Amino acid sequence: QVHVEESGGGLVQAGGSLRLSCEVFGTVSSILNMAWYRQRPGKQRELVATITTERIPSYVDSVKGRFTISMDILRGTVDLQMNSLKPEDTAVYYCNAELQDSDPAWGQGTQVIVSS
Repeated sequence: QVHVEESGGGLVQAGGSLRLSCEVFGTVSSILNMAWYRQRPGKQRELVATITTERIPSYVDSVKGRFTISMDILRGTVDLQMNSLKPEDTAVYYCNAELQDSDPAWGQGTQVIVSS
């Protein structure tokens, strides 16, 4: 079993930065990929960034060049560094672990609010 917990959300002005952290608990050897999703007000949940266990990242176009996903296997964390934040980045951000042979693990989410 794997579960994940997010932290690091908050309120920031446009142009500012936040760092989200996802702590992973459980059988980490079953993890295939880690990802950050977000759900903006009135919108469906969407993929923001992924990282493989080989630390290969990928990003949705709207955050490329501004967000960086990283993984620290020793600490068991997956972070999302968010720079040059825009009001449209306002959302609840969720950590996700894609697992071998079981349903993915989701965190409870952390709120990010970017004021203009």
